Amino acid sequence: MLLLLLLLLFLGVSALLLKFVTADGDFTLMSKKHVKRDEIEDKVVWITGASRGIGEILAKQLANLGAKLILSARNEAELERVKAQLTGKHAPDGVQILPLDLASGEDSLRSAVEKAESFFGGSGIDIMIHNAAFERPKTTALDVTEESLKATFEVNVFGTISLTRLLAPFMLRRGRGHFIVMSSAAGKTPAPGQAVYSASKFALNGYFHTFRSELFQKGIKVTVVCPGPIETSNGSGETASTKRSSSEKRVSSERCAELTIIAASHGLKEAWISYQPVLAVMYLVQYMPTMGYFLMDKIGGNRVEAAARKGNTYSLGLIFGKGKAA
Repeated sequence: MLLLLLLLLFLGVSALLLKFVTADGDFTLMSKKHVKRDEIEDKVVWITGASRGIGEILAKQLANLGAKLILSARNEAELERVKAQLTGKHAPDGVQILPLDLASGEDSLRSAVEKAESFFGGSGIDIMIHNAAFERPKTTALDVTEESLKATFEVNVFGTISLTRLLAPFMLRRGRGHFIVMSSAAGKTPAPGQAVYSASKFALNGYFHTFRSELFQKGIKVTVVCPGPIETSNGSGETASTKRSSSEKRVSSERCAELTIIAASHGLKEAWISYQPVLAVMYLVQYMPTMGYFLMDKIGGNRVEAAARKGNTYSLGLIFGKGKAA
């Protein structure tokens, strides 16, 4: 009997370990198998950064789930390209284009919010997806320029928070609204070579988790999504696939978008999307911070050097040395 119990325990632990090793999301997210379509269908969803990458894929998947869409980015021509490719219950008539620069200032953002609220008969925004982000190539914390620092925070933090402050009162009057924030694993753990980008994502996490706590009982929901390395076809930063080691294992943008929608439709407050070893590092920093930060201190310099050589910046080999160049 004891041997049987030990065998069952061993099999259970083995299965759990295998699930963890092969997962592309945190345990809670992985327990939600499918999108709750009724949380998406016929809802008005506003997406920033919708002209490429994850934003474009989100638009396509949400359109197929029956959402009405407002697509925003700086490049109107690219938004029109995305719109022309959409299919679904409300496409193309249920898709609006709203060019937007998050760094354009509060007056411009207020005008955009008022216009977005007027679409679809003035029914208002049900879901706001903050996907637009600014990132420069990896560099050391001391090498970041003033221009890069300001540009990153203007888009990733100030513009995103301003847009939220302007939109939230409309949602509060209706007694409902959902903000989906595309943050990053770099907003949960140290990200050597991405200090300013990481700082901007930590700022978003802090703001939106507090924002939700203040307004949750008034009908406002927030889902903070923290992707690790994602494979996309655009060319910028954490969610890009240019000039990097071919050995880096990245979650596809399609899978990232799918998991984001699953997380949001189930009302998850936070979701992590990544393969190993990033997921393991996130768990360590979250639940065993002393060990997690020790590990990041161990690999920090090696990761910066690997990035400079276009090597694998997510390799376990960084713990033991400098890793291999691509």
